[in-house]
Amino acid sequence: MNQNEINSVVVIGAGPVGLSAAAHLLARNIQPIVIEKGSAVGSAISQWGHIRVFSPWKYVIDQQLRVILENTGWQAPDPDGLPTGHDIVEQYLQPAASTPELAKVIKLQTEVIAVSKHAHAKSFSKERNQALFSVHIKHSDGTTEVILTQAVIDASGTWSNPNPIGLDGLPVPGEIMNKDAIRYGLPDVVGRDKNDYASKRVLVLGGGHSAINIALELLKLQKLHPETKVVWGLRTNQLDKLLGGGINDELPARQALGNAAKNAVNNDQLELLAPFAIEKITRTSSGLAISATVAGQVQFIEVDRIIVAAGFRPDLNILRELRLDLDSIVEAPAALAPLIDPNLHSCGTVPPHGYRELAHPDEHFFIVGMKAYGRAPTFLMLTGYEQVRSIAAKLAGDNEAAARVELVLPNTGVCCSERNDSDCCRSNTIADEKSCCG
Repeated sequence: MNQNEINSVVVIGAGPVGLSAAAHLLARNIQPIVIEKGSAVGSAISQWGHIRVFSPWKYVIDQQLRVILENTGWQAPDPDGLPTGHDIVEQYLQPAASTPELAKVIKLQTEVIAVSKHAHAKSFSKERNQALFSVHIKHSDGTTEVILTQAVIDASGTWSNPNPIGLDGLPVPGEIMNKDAIRYGLPDVVGRDKNDYASKRVLVLGGGHSAINIALELLKLQKLHPETKVVWGLRTNQLDKLLGGGINDELPARQALGNAAKNAVNNDQLELLAPFAIEKITRTSSGLAISATVAGQVQFIEVDRIIVAAGFRPDLNILRELRLDLDSIVEAPAALAPLIDPNLHSCGTVPPHGYRELAHPDEHFFIVGMKAYGRAPTFLMLTGYEQVRSIAAKLAGDNEAAARVELVLPNTGVCCSERNDSDCCRSNTIADEKSCCG
């Protein structure tokens, strides 16, 4: 298949990166079909719509989508304002999806159930790269259909596939049986879901900014309902590393969150358990009895609710018939993985990257956005926009634009690696960097 002849692309997912991909493809005169299993664009973001993000609007809006929106008279939000998830959907994604250009290419309530190569199982190689992709979809009425296309961009994210409690990557004994008292992700503990947590003993699990956010929101709930007890369990005791960045973080909201968490721990508002590992959960007449190890010692605690904010992982089941080059550790594209592996880096961002780092043996298939980061936690929307800009250029045959870096990411203020290399994450193509991971 000649890349200059690419004129049809299926984009999986109508979130920020999926819609950005569609906009960049349209700008290149390539016809996309955007398939979204939710009932509206940004359906995953809507589930955490109460959360205010760290990134101001200037880091949320893709420039190609901006062009489409401004042609309709759309008024951009304050570039320095911090949107909530609902703001992103209502003020950005929904208006974009309503434009004439995008409205006709988005299919809602349609689920991609598998992607393969037409008439080519994974094990069949003859003329494989010349074969179209076959995208199997399921409509809301249960009927199925196959779409043939020249390229596929998977921007489906990871929200629907949260990590379980077990440190071995699997549910701990009792986790599935007690799932009615366990929430994954970002519940609205002071709003929609507050009745589940008010005056309850709540254990928050996770070592990232989502866990910090939930713990601090629960402290707000505690002020209204003093019987609410908040316990925060961390798998490591490297709290300073988690909350670091401080004054060097160019995303002030992220800096403020870390500082607030430090203060809450230092003032004993948050009971911190670290290193913490749950071994078993048992239902009792008064709550959930948890058998755990804390700093290597066996300990038993009882809570009413557990919130698991332990990150997400990609769902690769729909891609089983494709030939992928994924890293065995983080399940990201192999060329990207060394830049984002949390075992090597504590960086909050990575150098911008494009089609080269995201390519797979099955040509013209790309995983982008949060899903491209696999199990790594450091994704920013701007990174996804740069990914799809590069890919759209490559599919259009514009190799020069595809190879060019058109993005400078904000500095996280935190970067180290096991190599103790002060330039551990530096990209020579990024100008005016202020740190190794700028």
